[in-house]
Amino acid sequence: SDDSDATGESALPLVELTALGHGSGWSGLRFTGTAFCTRLAYRSHRTGRRDGWERLTVELHDPGTGLTAFAELTSPTGLPVLRSRVRLRNDGRGPLVVQSVSSLLLGGLPAPDALDVHRARNDWLAECRWYTEPLRAAVADIHVAVHEHDSRAALTLTGRGSWPTDGHLAMGALTARDGDRAWVWQIESPAGWRWDLGERAQGTYLALNGPTDAEHQWRIRLEPGEECTTVPGALALGSGLDEAMGALTSYRRAVRRPHPDHTALPVVFNDYMNTLMGDPTTAKLLPLIDAAADAGAEYFCIDSGWYDDDTRGWWDSVGAWQPSPRRFPDGGIQAVLDRIRERGMVPGLWLEPEVVGVRSPVADELPPEAFFQRDGTRLTEQGRHQLDLRHPAARAHLDKTVDRIVGDWGVGYLKLDYNIVVDPGTQAPGDLAPGAGLLGHAHAYLDWLSGVLDRHPGLVVENCASGGMRMDGATLAVSQLQSTSDQQDPLRYPPIAAAAPTAVPPEQGAVWAYPQPEFDDDLITTTLGGALLGRIHLSGHLNHMPEHQLALVRDAVGVYKSIRADLARALPFWPLGLPGWTDEWLALGLRVPGDRTAYVSVWRRGGPAEQRVPVRHLAGRTVRAEVLHPTSADAGRAVWDGDALTVTVPRTPGVLLIRLTRDDG
Repeated sequence: SDDSDATGESALPLVELTALGHGSGWSGLRFTGTAFCTRLAYRSHRTGRRDGWERLTVELHDPGTGLTAFAELTSPTGLPVLRSRVRLRNDGRGPLVVQSVSSLLLGGLPAPDALDVHRARNDWLAECRWYTEPLRAAVADIHVAVHEHDSRAALTLTGRGSWPTDGHLAMGALTARDGDRAWVWQIESPAGWRWDLGERAQGTYLALNGPTDAEHQWRIRLEPGEECTTVPGALALGSGLDEAMGALTSYRRAVRRPHPDHTALPVVFNDYMNTLMGDPTTAKLLPLIDAAADAGAEYFCIDSGWYDDDTRGWWDSVGAWQPSPRRFPDGGIQAVLDRIRERGMVPGLWLEPEVVGVRSPVADELPPEAFFQRDGTRLTEQGRHQLDLRHPAARAHLDKTVDRIVGDWGVGYLKLDYNIVVDPGTQAPGDLAPGAGLLGHAHAYLDWLSGVLDRHPGLVVENCASGGMRMDGATLAVSQLQSTSDQQDPLRYPPIAAAAPTAVPPEQGAVWAYPQPEFDDDLITTTLGGALLGRIHLSGHLNHMPEHQLALVRDAVGVYKSIRADLARALPFWPLGLPGWTDEWLALGLRVPGDRTAYVSVWRRGGPAEQRVPVRHLAGRTVRAEVLHPTSADAGRAVWDGDALTVTVPRTPGVLLIRLTRDDG
C-alpha cells in the first residue's frame, strides 16, 4: 500500500475498552471477540484555552449500548506534553460492566527495529534503576509480509498492589536509535496501572491504562446515567531523552498543588536513618536537636516510635497516635517540640495514617466497614488493618488525629509513611471488584490529604512508602516532598539520588545525607554531596561529631542554601547517561532556565581517577567551572575544555558538585 494507506492502517481509535458481554478492545495481546472500541463513533469535539492549558475534548458514542466516551486531551501552553484521560457515561437503558479503559492510545510511532525502550526497576532500597533494550528484543519480528497479520507480541508492564511503584516506576520511554527523538510517559495512578508497546502496520503503538480486570481485578458497573473517569496518562516529547525528561519535569510542576515549600526548599533533619532508627526519647532528641540547628537545619522531624509506650513493640499497636509518656517523661512530647521551635526550626512528626494495628484500641472503636475487607472479612496484613478512606468514620478519625497534631501541638511537617502492601485491594459493599475498591480508596486518600492541606496551608507533607514505593504522579501532585529511598549504605545511594529526578522534580526528591562520627572526611562529604541537587534530608549522630566534622556538615548545608533557588526551576540532564546500579562514575546535571548556569554532581565509586563529562548544551561556549562541594582543595577538580568537563576525583568514594557559568556574554 502507499503511504496514505499505511498511515490509515497505523491509526488507532482514541479509546480502547473492554466490557463484559461485548468482547474486548484492541491492544497488545487482547485480540479476542469483537472490538468494542470500534463501535464508539465520533460525535463532536470542542477546543479551548483555560488557565494556561490547551484543551481538546472529543465525544464518541455507541448507539447500540448507549455508551458515551469523552477523550479529554490537554497540554500546558508551550510544553511538548500531552495529558489524556477518558470519561465514560452510560447513556443507555441497562447497566454496563467495564473491565478496562485506556487513558491514552497512540499509534504511528516508528517501527520496533528503530526504537530502544527504557524502563525503571523500583524495588525497596534499590529505586529508579533504569535499563534499556531494543524494543525488537521484546516485540518479535514475525515477518508480517508472509503472515499478512500484525504481531501479537507486546511488551507489557504492570503495577501491583497498594504500592503503585513497587517493582517498576509507573513510567517508561522510547528513543529513536538513528535520530534525536524521545517519548517519555507516566501513568498517574495511585493504585494499579499497565502500559503496552506493540507493533501495528509496520509501526509501534503505545497504550496507557490504569488498573484493569485482567491484571488488578478492577472492574466497575455503570448504571444508566453513571460516569467514571480514568487515571490520567501523560506523554512528553523531546529531541532526546534528557529533553523529554525535562519537559515531563516541567509538566509535573504544572499539575501539582501550589505550595510555598516548592520554592523555599528548607533543610530537613530527620532523626531516623542510621541514627535513632525508631527509638526517639527526650534524652536522645535534645542534644540532636541542638546539633541539627547548629548545622543549619530548618525543620526537625521526629520519625517513628514517638507513640510507642508498649514494651512488646509498636508495629501491631499503632493507630491512636498519642505520645508515649515513657519516652517523654518530663513535659511530654510538647517539651521536645518546644525545644525544636526554640532552636529556630519547625517541628515535624512521622505518621502512618492508613494503618491500624490489630492490638490498637482503634481497631475496635471504628466500625468494620471503615477497614479494607473481602467477602465481609476485615483484611489483616503483617499485624495491621488498612483503613478505607472512603468511609466517613475512617476519615473523621484521621482528621481528628492530624488536627490535634498540627492544630493543637503546632507541628508543621508530617512524614506520611505506608509500610504494608494490600493486593489486590478491598471489596466493600458497592465494590464490584477489589481493584476498584483499592483505586477508590487511593483517590479518597489523596482527597483527604488535600483537605488537610486546605485546613493547614502552611503544613509540609512528605510522602513515603518504605522509601519510594509510592512514587507515582498522582501522589506527587498533592504532597510536597517524596522520599526516594530507605537505603542505608552511603555507597549504594548515589545511583538512586542521580536517577531520582526521572521520577520526581529535584525540589521534591528527599535524599538522605547521614554523616556519622566514624566516617572519614571523604565518606562524610560523599553522603552530603549526593543530596545537594535534591532535597537534602540530614540525619546522623551530629551531636557526637568533633568540630572538624561539624564544619564539613555546615559547609555542605551552606552550599545547598546558596543554590536552592536555582534548583526549584532547573531541569535535569544526565551527562553520562541514566545511571546504572553498579556504575563506577555517575553524573546528574541541573540546567537553569536561560542556560547561563548549570550544576553537575559527579560521583566516583571506582575506576580511574579522571573522567570526561560532556555537557552538550554548553558545548562550544566559554564556561567557568567552580567546585562548590567539597570545599577542601584536595577533594578534586573540574576543568572545562570548551565542550566538556574533565573531572578529577583522586580518592574513592568521592563526589564533586560543580557550577558551570557561561562567560561568553
